[in-house]
Amino acid sequence: MTYKVGILGATGAVGQEIIRLLHERQFPFSELKLLASSRSAGKVQSYGDQSWTIEETKEDSFKELDICIFSAGGSQSEMYAPVAQKHGCIVIDNSSAFRMDPNVPLVIPEINPKAALGHKGIIANPNCSTAITLMGLYPLHKMFGLKTVIASTYQAVSGSGAEALQELKDQLNAWSNGQTIEKNVYPHQIAFNVIPHVDRFDSEGHTREELKLLNESRKILQLDDLAVACTCVRVPVFRAHSISVTASFENEIDMVSARKAIQDFPNVELVDDPDNLKYPMPINYSEVVPCAVGRMRKTNVIKNGLSLWITGDQLWKGAALNAIQIAELLHEEGAIR
Repeated sequence: MTYKVGILGATGAVGQEIIRLLHERQFPFSELKLLASSRSAGKVQSYGDQSWTIEETKEDSFKELDICIFSAGGSQSEMYAPVAQKHGCIVIDNSSAFRMDPNVPLVIPEINPKAALGHKGIIANPNCSTAITLMGLYPLHKMFGLKTVIASTYQAVSGSGAEALQELKDQLNAWSNGQTIEKNVYPHQIAFNVIPHVDRFDSEGHTREELKLLNESRKILQLDDLAVACTCVRVPVFRAHSISVTASFENEIDMVSARKAIQDFPNVELVDDPDNLKYPMPINYSEVVPCAVGRMRKTNVIKNGLSLWITGDQLWKGAALNAIQIAELLHEEGAIR
């Protein structure tokens, strides 16, 4: 069976990866409709020997579609997801618009695939840092029972989109040529710097990005009492996020079992041989399907504590790949139309 597939936000960084991965993973689509804002309408988008004309998003854009992956931001999702839903088009949404809606499943296919099958027309993709962090923590949770998470993220600029990627490139070029470094996307220079500020701050000093790891992890893992403390940091890396985690568990940690849990979990690799300088790094996990876990060691700071380092491509597992994996799951289960 084949499907008519749409991509809302097709011209963005995530949209570009969705087009690529739909082809590379051979998702069974018979038609591909690329949707964007009016200013992008009429442009031609190509992949391989195929090309499509970008269409302006309108309410009737979803009438003939079976499934549409949204990657155009929360306001567009709030506007058009209910419209697509009424037309019988399943929405897989990359924004934060519906993640905490109790009627919308929040899905990482390796972790809670059954949640997707109970959808009512909209399925939410988790935040990129949440998805990558939980790919490392969930195998350990199944084995030992997760209680608390203390995390610091090292987030690549591609998480902010194509303009941020270009800003880092421009700043590096300006520095190397002795020119003035300009900033537009971020409040501070990102080249040769780290910025402990991702998304907006609340009245208590947390950013929305930091609270997403708490709230989304609780929903995905169905752990209402999970305690999470997180600091999100933007770093001058082009692609792939990393997360430093210290977690506590219900049961005592056995390192042999912990390593085996990581090794046996789908789409996660154990890269943990520091004596031979082997540990996960963004440069090795850009445009790669699996996430990686390393630097695993017990800690005595908290009871049944374990520290680890997790790396994954946030444009893939944190967005485009996870969305397509959800579509693949629906296809395999016969849950599209």
